Amino acid sequence: MLGDWRLSAGGGRGRGVLALFAGESGTGKTMSAEVVAADLGLDLYVVQLSSVVDKYVGETEKNLERIFTEADRTDAVLLFDEADAVFGKRSEVNDSHDRYANLESAYLLQRLEAFDGIALLTTNLRANIDDAFTRRLDTVVDFPFPDAGQRLALWRHSLAHVPCEDGIDPGPCARDFELAGGSIRSAVVTAAYAAAGRGEPVTGADLLAGARREYRKAGRLVLDEVSW
Repeated sequence: MLGDWRLSAGGGRGRGVLALFAGESGTGKTMSAEVVAADLGLDLYVVQLSSVVDKYVGETEKNLERIFTEADRTDAVLLFDEADAVFGKRSEVNDSHDRYANLESAYLLQRLEAFDGIALLTTNLRANIDDAFTRRLDTVVDFPFPDAGQRLALWRHSLAHVPCEDGIDPGPCARDFELAGGSIRSAVVTAAYAAAGRGEPVTGADLLAGARREYRKAGRLVLDEVSW
């Protein structure tokens, strides 16, 4: 399509796919990247951009070049986590640090566009990503926060293989605790540890304790009462 139909962007643009996964923490961005790589039968390389960025001039580019060289060699899917670290909205250039930060994002964007494989980036807040970068993306996938019905499905899925007391109903937790999928799974793990420690099945009280613990971790107000 790109060659015969002459739809290649040109300007050194590669034949790969550059996509942004945007959504709150725990909504499934990384898991979806794992599904993409597994479906294609490729390895997934996860890159924490915040750890790649170096305070010394030129070191960030060297780190990134090593990553792309290895990805080209192994034909892997690249997942850049916390894209805001490099592709945040550009500030005015007031000093050499600002100028270098803009050079870093320009270099990474150029390297991503020349990449012939699949490069996925994640962000917890799409509004933080620079508009100039967003225009270069092939696709943007928004991961919405789950509603009450979706949260109930996530609770039930996480409990599918967990020994539970008869008649246990995660509905109240799904209704009263606004948690993303990752937090729901963590709440179930907390409940399972408590039950395993007693040598008993998971109870509704265990689920409630797990949900409250996730709320506290997020710095949110914990409900005093939940209707069961």
